[in-house]
Amino acid sequence: MATIDITAGTFEDTITTNDIVLVDFWASWCGPCRQFGPVFEKASAEHTDITFAKVDTEAEQDLAARAGITSIPTLMVFRDRILVFAQPGALPAASLERLLEDVKRLDMDEVRATVEEQAAEV
Repeated sequence: MATIDITAGTFEDTITTNDIVLVDFWASWCGPCRQFGPVFEKASAEHTDITFAKVDTEAEQDLAARAGITSIPTLMVFRDRILVFAQPGALPAASLERLLEDVKRLDMDEVRATVEEQAAEV
């Protein structure tokens, strides 16, 4: 699957209608973002079962603020509408590959139980 650009208007729909979504928050002026871009694109071509999305933080400042983005690039991974990974910084290709495999292997029943426990504590 090709990488898609998402906006504040398409973010929620993208997260809710796809099983696994990787979101790269980036900006064109960001050197590490430009270095990570080809790694992200290559992974997108290799993992057609995952939705790869990019958010231009310059064009989507409100969305970046709502997502709590304080540095770029930041990678977020959603599985079954649950945020399962969020980390600033560019990942090397091997680390991104391990992350994707780990996300695919997650026991989502266990993840949902943990989320429910944490919500009950609040």
